[in-house]
Amino acid sequence: MFIKKNHTQLAAEKQTELKQLSGYTQDQILAQLQTRLSGLDEAEVGQRQLQYGENTVRSQGALPAYRVLLAAFNDPFVYVLLFLMIVSALTNDRDGAIVMAIMILLSVLIRFTQEYRSQKASAALTKLIQNTTAVTRGGITRELPMDAVVPGDIVTLSTGDMIPADAYLLTTKDLFVNQSSLTGEAMPVEKRADFDLSELSDEATAFDYPNLVYMGTDVLSGSGLAVILKTGADTFFGDIAQSATEVQGPSNFDTGMRQISRFLIGMMLILVPIVFLINGLTKHDWSQAFFFAIAVAVGLTPEMLPMIVNSNLAKGALAMAKKKVIVKHLHAIQNLGAIDTLFTDKTGTITEDRVVVMRHVAAVGEKAASVLRLAYMNSNYPTGGRHLMDQAVIDYVAKHKEELSDIPDKLTKVDEIPFDFDRRRLTVVVDSGDHQWMITKGAFEEMIHVSDYVLINGQVTPMTGALHDRLVQTNDALNQAGMRVLAVAYRMDVHEQSVYAVADEHNMILAGFLGFLDPAKPDAKEAISLLNDHGVHVKVLTGDNAIITQHVAQQVGIANTAVLAGNDVDDMDDQTLTKAVNTHDLFVKLNPLQQDRIINVMKGHGHTVGFMGDGINDAPALRQADVGISVDNAADITKDVSGIILLEKSLLVLEDGILEGRRVYANAMKYIKMTISSNFGNALSVLIASIFLPFLPMLSIQLLVQNLIYDTAQMAIPWDNVDDETLAQPTPWRAEGLFRYTVLFGPLSSIFDVLTFLFLWFGLGIGAHAASIPWQHVFQAGWFVEGLFTQTLIVHIFRTRHIPSLRTPASAVVLLSTALALAVGGLLVLTPLRTAFDFGRLPWHVWPIVLLIIAGYILTVEISKALYVRRTGEWL
Repeated sequence: MFIKKNHTQLAAEKQTELKQLSGYTQDQILAQLQTRLSGLDEAEVGQRQLQYGENTVRSQGALPAYRVLLAAFNDPFVYVLLFLMIVSALTNDRDGAIVMAIMILLSVLIRFTQEYRSQKASAALTKLIQNTTAVTRGGITRELPMDAVVPGDIVTLSTGDMIPADAYLLTTKDLFVNQSSLTGEAMPVEKRADFDLSELSDEATAFDYPNLVYMGTDVLSGSGLAVILKTGADTFFGDIAQSATEVQGPSNFDTGMRQISRFLIGMMLILVPIVFLINGLTKHDWSQAFFFAIAVAVGLTPEMLPMIVNSNLAKGALAMAKKKVIVKHLHAIQNLGAIDTLFTDKTGTITEDRVVVMRHVAAVGEKAASVLRLAYMNSNYPTGGRHLMDQAVIDYVAKHKEELSDIPDKLTKVDEIPFDFDRRRLTVVVDSGDHQWMITKGAFEEMIHVSDYVLINGQVTPMTGALHDRLVQTNDALNQAGMRVLAVAYRMDVHEQSVYAVADEHNMILAGFLGFLDPAKPDAKEAISLLNDHGVHVKVLTGDNAIITQHVAQQVGIANTAVLAGNDVDDMDDQTLTKAVNTHDLFVKLNPLQQDRIINVMKGHGHTVGFMGDGINDAPALRQADVGISVDNAADITKDVSGIILLEKSLLVLEDGILEGRRVYANAMKYIKMTISSNFGNALSVLIASIFLPFLPMLSIQLLVQNLIYDTAQMAIPWDNVDDETLAQPTPWRAEGLFRYTVLFGPLSSIFDVLTFLFLWFGLGIGAHAASIPWQHVFQAGWFVEGLFTQTLIVHIFRTRHIPSLRTPASAVVLLSTALALAVGGLLVLTPLRTAFDFGRLPWHVWPIVLLIIAGYILTVEISKALYVRRTGEWL
């Protein structure tokens, strides 16, 4: 929290400083920066480059291969296996050490291979383009790399330029800037050098100031001259980058795995010393007791878990790659399946990130082709680059030509009265051969002042008070629907000459209105509905305003349209904010640090959070979320901090990813629960046998081989089927319930192990020959068979919540692996291979009894599972 507090304070200080600089006159700002309109000289540039450094920001570049490899070792179960391997090696238990080394290497290599491959694919998406900007130095203007810019540089901005740093505008001409990467606001923003501070509200942020522009934004149209205020890390972009590249806190996956690791290690620390002491005291062979205790420790460890989890994750990553999704970090897949809350930005995620004509209506609100026709005649002939809204009109007409069949075939442009910020309107005059049309479109407040007539049902009607009020109502209705509104008016045959002036903009006929919007994506509503059905609550974090956000939310099926603004977030403590986050789905006018705080608060109260965004402003939130999701055309820093990158920006792809993450969780949890309960039961059986038997119930090598066969068979689990009920809800890693599960199902296996002991001891008569080593080996072979068969077959009971389990059979791969495990176990006991592992020959009449015990165990577990599911309502 200390770091975040500093970043928040820094952002506030930057806002305050920039607002102050915004109020300076041109002469004052040049004096403050010790520069001039002719630019800095080379000596000044060199000095400032030394003082301020390059105009670059901190970013998380690709990690070298050795660091990816080292990170692959960072797994709690790998640490446990490493410790046991070292102990085994130091005590000359070479076979055990080799087996564990193989397990570690396989797990680490799977994880390393997938994450390194994903990192390379992500890096390949980065555009290798050198961005430049026009800089004036010593009176000469030339293109220079953006990273060479220093405070005090004079830069020229033109249509299509990226803005190289935070800057103060000295002059502008029809300048429109796209700030969505920083603010999330879809519509272009007008920027101008001259403005009155009284135009701004008290809640205005530095981004609202017309004479300030920022690194990370770009020029849509127009031109301007600016002086650089801040560069590199001192810019708003730099502050976001700094926040985004801090060390990320533990994700849901990390926390869950640590909980499970602590539980397993705790169980091992309790049981292994007890096994060692009991065997040492009863058998009087402390060396043999030590090796047996190490074997029990290995048996208690789900040693294949890193490999099985990473195999699951790698399989999920490959499945997602086929759906045009790059998984940068393997753990992100499981985190995706665990999320119960998905925060998303609005622009480009649930909207199409483009301006389109949504409505063209007459003065009183009904649809009117005449308004569209006039707007087209205005938009198709302006001088210079077309504004986004002009292009939107032209694109709409191209798709709906049937509505405009009466546009004159031959139009000749006569004159133009350009847009300016005082009039806030644009006039174009065209000649159709019969008439000259003077057509004006602009802000409603300005258009109403120059319109003395209104077009009603094709008739020109003088403006009245009632008509004026009706026009206001129509404009307000479009605004309330979240649209940016332009009014359209015209005059005909004003005069014969080809020169028109602002003075001609009067006595106009107001024809109607155009409504523009960044529309919702066609699949957004379906995707949000599917996410809700899967237990994922979708919330919107945006820098856009409340009205537009509410309108889009209604379109995509977000029912709760109550909004919380960024200023309100700053006024709340964490407890109040938590309540507000739970009761609101729309958060508007947010800056990056406010987004970051909302996600952090949500995570802190037990939620698993995903965030989807593509703007520079989204980077801190992407880093803070349990899983960050971005797209291939996002800013580099945004892709750097994301765990998943979509090559198609669609929430429907996310639904596939969420289901894949839940499959990963379910199949990994199958192994954990089956293995922990089985291993706990084995350890309990060893304790009981160690107390009453005069010899070891199983040799350490026999125990290791049994574990190796069982665990190898479980490597097929990533390809198993998963119950629909498991896929229906979020699946966070959690250790809760693991102890209850273990102490219930573990002792069940011990009961049948004891029955096996009793049969072998009394029924087979081994008790009468307990001192004979060959008879001891027969006992060990009998328990080996019963233990391996129960462990392997019980997988098919534990793998599904359905009763009976045969209702949902395992996949063909799992069935095959089970058969192979049983076959290998049988061969080790029934063939001469048994002598290599000190197994005795089992008489044939032992097999039916052992198989009967195994069947009894399976039936008992099936009944216990039914009671457990009925009482707890959970399984995996």
